[in-house]
Amino acid sequence: MDRTTRPYRRLAFLLAGSLSLVPAPAWAALGGAASTVDVDRVRMQGALLRIARAERFTTHEIQTASGTVVREFVAPNGIVFGVAWQGPWHPDLRQLFGDYFDRYQAAALAARQGRRRGPVIIQDSSLVVQITGHPRGFSGRAYLTDLVPPGVEPETIR
Repeated sequence: MDRTTRPYRRLAFLLAGSLSLVPAPAWAALGGAASTVDVDRVRMQGALLRIARAERFTTHEIQTASGTVVREFVAPNGIVFGVAWQGPWHPDLRQLFGDYFDRYQAAALAARQGRRRGPVIIQDSSLVVQITGHPRGFSGRAYLTDLVPPGVEPETIR
């Protein structure tokens, strides 16, 4: 090893080690903590329109840069139990569904088997997803049945 490359190798080693200390990005996805809703707003390049408190949950409403309105429903324990959206474009579903995205994607492929159009309706053991719309007019909702607070009807998530 040449003396001129040695400092660069050390620097590369130090940088690689320090990157492992940086936490992975988090957002208020299904089943995630509500404390990260602001991260969602930044990732969506949106604006927080309002925070509405109801008796059994809180709704955080964000309007994305593309005009889609996203609502995140948070239980009293601080966990996101549902998300809904409406607007000209789909939001980043990977971001909204978090750890449940792969489950959604597999179920959506199975649900669409043999058809290209129409609503997507998924209901497995704990994940419910309903997506409908057409270009420039999409809406959808997703929720986790086991996390919906007692006394809250799933129809509220819209």
